[in-house]
Amino acid sequence: MEHKEQLVQFVKEKRQLLNLTQPDLASKAGVGLRFLRDLEQGKASLRIDKVNQVLQLFGHKLGPVPLDRQK
Repeated sequence: MEHKEQLVQFVKEKRQLLNLTQPDLASKAGVGLRFLRDLEQGKASLRIDKVNQVLQLFGHKLGPVPLDRQK
């Protein structure tokens, strides 16, 4: 699974687990609803600081991931 798809799935699952709507999560994270929708739809270019605002609510943040996990 691609990293972008993992991020999309993570955010959707966490939001649904907490019974939050997209507008609720956007408001709690301090980001716009359009940004959150773009994030959950896997838009190719997103501001990392705003992605981290959303992830922070779940106790996570973006970080470097090795391209080849077997090394």
